[in-house]
Amino acid sequence: MKKILLIEDNDHIRENTAEILELANYKVTTAPNGKIGVEIALQLIPDLIICDIMMPVLDGYGVLHAVQKNELIKNTPFIFLTAKTERNDFRKGMESGADDYITKPFDGTELLNAIDSRLKKNELLRQQLNPTIEGLSLLMQASSGKNDLNTLAEDRNINKYKKKQIIYAEGNHPHKLYYLVSGKVKAFKANEDGKELVTELYSPGDFFGYIAMLEETVYRDTTETMEECSLAIIPKEDFDELLNKNPQVARKFIQLLAKNISEKEEHLLGLAYNSLRKKVAEALLILEKKYSENKKENFAITISRESLATIAGTATESLIRTLSDFRTEKLIEIKGGNIVIINQKNLSYLIN
Repeated sequence: MKKILLIEDNDHIRENTAEILELANYKVTTAPNGKIGVEIALQLIPDLIICDIMMPVLDGYGVLHAVQKNELIKNTPFIFLTAKTERNDFRKGMESGADDYITKPFDGTELLNAIDSRLKKNELLRQQLNPTIEGLSLLMQASSGKNDLNTLAEDRNINKYKKKQIIYAEGNHPHKLYYLVSGKVKAFKANEDGKELVTELYSPGDFFGYIAMLEETVYRDTTETMEECSLAIIPKEDFDELLNKNPQVARKFIQLLAKNISEKEEHLLGLAYNSLRKKVAEALLILEKKYSENKKENFAITISRESLATIAGTATESLIRTLSDFRTEKLIEIKGGNIVIINQKNLSYLIN
């Protein structure tokens, strides 16, 4: 049973509202003013707070401020309940961080709908969402109550890219967020001699291009398709709106997008200090992790030796020699240009 804290100084409104909520199967605790309300909130840890604005001792804005400053309850959905209907008061309440604003007089259905919406939103934000179009759609729905990101991805914003086509180049300014619908994409940096180092691999379901937008800098690498790809293009304006709409949503979204940062750092550290055999083994296992569709079968991938060398961070000739050693050791097979991992367990031992 969800716990609701109702802070209201008018006895009649407080009792009637509490009765409506209890009939809707909520556990209701009431407080006659803001100061007592904050004290109860810290003890109760409610699932949602409904609070009047004009109250003695501590008004609604003071209650909201106190709630936001306390780690235990700062993310509690907060609904203002007030007779004040002036636009400036509405804006002040929402800009202060309130989730909703209901004016008196109100009917029970309006109140219950608002509560249900806010509780569902809060529950959604607590979930472990996947960094996919579906996960981002759920966040969009939590932020705005709309689920329009799928439409954004499924209609006019899907572009087709040919193999080895540049998506964006290092040094350019970001204008879009990219979502990989199908295909494979690599991100790489190149030195003055044109030698490439792959910094990231993207598979269907991955977002990319967002770090430069978050930092408000230029792209620090170049992305290129490894095969024919379909990409959903999300304009920077929509990306910014999502981040600015709700602080909770923004934090959750950034967590989704930054999910692979630690893995990327470990990979780059390995490129700097691992032996040649470890580098090649890790490159093969990274490809398996990113692109394996059937965990029950041996992973096979068609990739040029030059591309694999850039992922491993080594020379092509050294890579070819190491692959030959792996084949002799029955770690992999090479069939018609395809690399097949036949002993994933022993290959993993090489990087541990």
